[in-house]
Amino acid sequence: MAHAERYPPQVKYIVGNELCERFSFYGMRSILTLYMIQYLLFAQQDAKAYFHYFVMANYLTPLVGGWIADRFWGRYRTILWISLGYVAGHAVLAIWETPAGLLAGLSLIALGAGGIKPCVSAFVGDQFGQSQQTLMQRVYGWFYWSINLGSASANLLIPWLLKRHGASVAFAIPGVLMALSLIVFWAGTKHYVQAPPSGPNPHGFLRVVGRAVRRLGTGRAGEHWLEGARDTHPPEAIAGARAVFRIMGVFAAVTLFWTLFDQKASSWVIQASQMDLVVRGWEMSPAQLQAANPFLVMTLIPLFTWGVFPLLERRGVELSPLRKMTAGMFITALSFGAAAVVQMFVDRGGAPPSALWQLPQYVLLTVGEVLVSVTGLEFSYTQAPRSMRSTIMSLWFLTIALGNLLTAVFTRLVSLEGAAYFWVFAGLMLAAAFAFREVARRYRPVPAAVEVGVVAEG
Repeated sequence: MAHAERYPPQVKYIVGNELCERFSFYGMRSILTLYMIQYLLFAQQDAKAYFHYFVMANYLTPLVGGWIADRFWGRYRTILWISLGYVAGHAVLAIWETPAGLLAGLSLIALGAGGIKPCVSAFVGDQFGQSQQTLMQRVYGWFYWSINLGSASANLLIPWLLKRHGASVAFAIPGVLMALSLIVFWAGTKHYVQAPPSGPNPHGFLRVVGRAVRRLGTGRAGEHWLEGARDTHPPEAIAGARAVFRIMGVFAAVTLFWTLFDQKASSWVIQASQMDLVVRGWEMSPAQLQAANPFLVMTLIPLFTWGVFPLLERRGVELSPLRKMTAGMFITALSFGAAAVVQMFVDRGGAPPSALWQLPQYVLLTVGEVLVSVTGLEFSYTQAPRSMRSTIMSLWFLTIALGNLLTAVFTRLVSLEGAAYFWVFAGLMLAAAFAFREVARRYRPVPAAVEVGVVAEG
C-alpha cells in the first residue's frame, strides 16, 4: 500500500515525460509561422490560417484519443503507442522541408497530441491512493509548472536555433526531446498503476441526450426535455446531462477567447518581425517573445492566488469564478487593443519601435489566461457531477478547437492588414466579453463538490 506521506516513485517519470513533451510541442509550435513564411514562402495570411488549423486539430484529436483510452487501450498504452507517431511527426518536419512534409509532420503530431492530452493528467491521478489526496494536489502543481517550464525554455531556444542553424536543426531538437519523453515514460512502466479501460458508460451524456431526443413530446407539461430519458437512465445521469448543458452556455461564450489567445504564435510573431529586434546589442528572433507568456503564467498564478485575490476579498469585492472570467474576457480585449496601438506605430513608417513594446500586450493576455482559462476549468469541474467530468473536458477542448477554427476562417476570408486587423479582433472580443457578462449574470451555480486534479493547458 502506498505511503500517505511519500510521492509514488513513478510520478517522477510522468512529470519528466510531460516536461520533455511540452518542450517538444511548444518549441515546434513557436517557429511554425516563421517557418511557413520564411522557408516555405507562404503568404502571411495563409501561414496564420494554417497555423490555427493545426492548433484546432490538436484539440479535436483528444476527443478520439480519450475515447480509445477509455474503451479499448487504457491510458498507459494510449500514451505509449500514440507517442510513437508524435516522434515520427517531428522527424518528418526535420527532414522533409516541403509543404507536403509540413502537412504530414503536423498531422502525425496532432494525432500524437490526441493520445497524450486527454490521458496524461488523469494518469498522474491514477498513481495516488485515497490517503494521498494532499500529495496529489501538490503534484498537479508541479505538473502545471513542468508544462510552463517546458514551454518557456522551448520558446527561448528553438526560435534562436531556427535563426542560427536553420529549420532542420530547429525541428530536430524538439524531436529528440519527444523521443526522450517517450523513453522516460517507458522507463517507469514497472511502477505504474494501470487502470483498465472503463468501457462504454451506459448512462453517458450522449446516451442520455439521444434517448431524450427520441422521446421528445412524451413528457409532462413544464418538464425539462431531458426528463424523457428517465425510462432508461437514472436521475443522477439526467441531472448530470442538465449540468453539462448549463455549462455549455458558459463555454460557448468563452470560445472567442481562444480565437485571440493562440494568435500570440501567429499574428503577434508577424508583428514582432516588423519591429526592432535588437536589445542591448543582441538580436532576438521574432518568435522568442512568446516565452513571456509561460514565464508570466508562473509569476501571475501565485501573485493572484496569494496576493491580488485575498486583497480584493478583504476590500469586499466578490470574486466568484464567473466574475473572474468576465474580468479576464475584458482584459483579453485590452491585450489586442494594445497590439493594435503598437501596430499603428509600426504602420506609421520610419524607425520601427522596439519589439519590447509587445510586452504590455503579453502581460494583458496572460492575465486574461489566468482569469479565463485556469478559472474556467476549475469552475466547470465544480459544476458537473463526477460522471460527466470527461464530457466537460471534451467540451473544453472543443471550445479551443472552435476558437482556432474561427481565427483560421476569418483570416482566409477577410483581408485585413496592419492595425485594422488587431482592432477588429479587439472589438470582437469586447462584444464577447459583454455577452459573457450576461451569460454569467443568468447562471445559477450549484454547490461545489470537486477533487483537485485539473491541469489547465493552453
